[in-house]
Amino acid sequence: MGFGNYRTPHSYGYVMTERSSPHAIQSLEMRGVVKRFPGVMALKGVDFDVRAGEIHALLGENGAGKSTLMKILYGLYQPTDGEIVLNGTPVTIHSPHDSISRGIGMIHQHFMLVPSLTVAENVALGMKSGRGSMLDLKQIAKALNELSERYNLKIDPKRPIWQLAVGEQQRVEIIRALYRGAALLILDEPTAVLTPQESDHLFTVLKQMAAEGHAVIFISHKLHEVLAISNRITVLRDGARVDTIPTVGATKLSLAEMMVGRPVVLEYEVPPPAAEGVVRLKLEAVSAMSERGDLGLREAALEVRGGEILGVAGVSGNGQHELAEVIAGMRPAVNGKIIINGAVSTNITPEVLRKRGVAYIPEERMIDGVVGKFTVAENYVLKTHGEKTYTRGGLWLNMRAVANACRKAIHNYEIKTPGTDTPIKNLSGGNIQKLVLARELAENPGVLIAAQPTRGVDIGATEYIHRRLLDERAKGTAILLISEDLDEVMALSDRIIVMYEGQIVGEVVRGAYDVRHIGALMAGVTAEALEDSA
Repeated sequence: MGFGNYRTPHSYGYVMTERSSPHAIQSLEMRGVVKRFPGVMALKGVDFDVRAGEIHALLGENGAGKSTLMKILYGLYQPTDGEIVLNGTPVTIHSPHDSISRGIGMIHQHFMLVPSLTVAENVALGMKSGRGSMLDLKQIAKALNELSERYNLKIDPKRPIWQLAVGEQQRVEIIRALYRGAALLILDEPTAVLTPQESDHLFTVLKQMAAEGHAVIFISHKLHEVLAISNRITVLRDGARVDTIPTVGATKLSLAEMMVGRPVVLEYEVPPPAAEGVVRLKLEAVSAMSERGDLGLREAALEVRGGEILGVAGVSGNGQHELAEVIAGMRPAVNGKIIINGAVSTNITPEVLRKRGVAYIPEERMIDGVVGKFTVAENYVLKTHGEKTYTRGGLWLNMRAVANACRKAIHNYEIKTPGTDTPIKNLSGGNIQKLVLARELAENPGVLIAAQPTRGVDIGATEYIHRRLLDERAKGTAILLISEDLDEVMALSDRIIVMYEGQIVGEVVRGAYDVRHIGALMAGVTAEALEDSA
């Protein structure tokens, strides 16, 4: 397969040395790739291949080796053993520059763009000009407009990056890779920050690219997306390849089992609340400042009753972080009122909130949830170490009592750790999150704020955490579930509120969930506008 009349960067006055033409990649193989880090075997002889004209999905739990394998392909890491074969010829990729020169581009999960520069300037950054030190940004803009038109990417080359929405920034990354002649495109979790509509548009672009002869490697943890867009799927587990299979015939359950090594429950039966509980958490017109110095949360009003899960959906950075922290006492409210179990609880300390029955799972567990150098046991009693249960005479920590309580939590929450005295930083993300969950639920809270509770954890730990949240719901706990994973929010919530630019812009109830409707709210379409268009 070729690229038709695709124009190379040479056509726009740029010179890229040691570079193949854009249609050069017909096949790429990684054979027996091994990667050792000190004390860790990250890749154990992995075979992987991708062909022109296909979208090949790469699946695996966190730590399975996906990112390491792709960083080797992109030249960020060097393999300990194995080889890369391009169009039948072994090659060595020393650096990202070397990778780009061979027609390989990578779109990272966290975009590599300079906010103060324009789209055209970001595309030109680091490239040599055929005009010496002068950059012909008009020619670059013309080329970008042609690519934008061809792939329906809708980007203004003259706009600075900081003015672009997250989805638009991703388009810039794709256009930059195409402009530089990428024949093979690696996308790492490309939909993590997109609305459903933006994800659909991305899939249309990727399918068009594949139809024109590009090869695409698609890394994602969203199984329904993998099934919707890929031609083949490779699954890694513990640094080894489990199998490569055609997408046709695969299911979410079969893929999850390949990733974890055992059957996994992906869908949950969420019964209606046994009875309408009392309002345990209420916000009245609450606002809070962001780190940027503006209002990150604006006039938020919500209620959560005992025995229900209220989900909060939205693209990252739309006020969810401020909402969680202002309720948990980690950020001051500049106006409004927070009421917990009938008592006004605005701007009181986390310690007082804990005693009023509020538990908090923070979105950044290694920053706000645990102390990495402390042991598992010390982190388990991080909030309660001063209480009589864990002290001798109210002065000295009773380490035997601490260890005994921690051992019970390790057993009850299926936490994998060598022992209670292991530094918590040595545990996997899923086991650290289970420890945080065990600590927060130990005092039977009436209100639970769960912010991104499964971010960065594997499918097995995600399944476990979901079950625990549903167990708490059944016990009568009021749960505010804040997640950027819309599938998670829809699977667990009784109601969903949607946030956009710091405001709550809509609410939907279980039984009336519609991905397109929620996605439109996430993109800033008002509920009134949706009703008018219905």
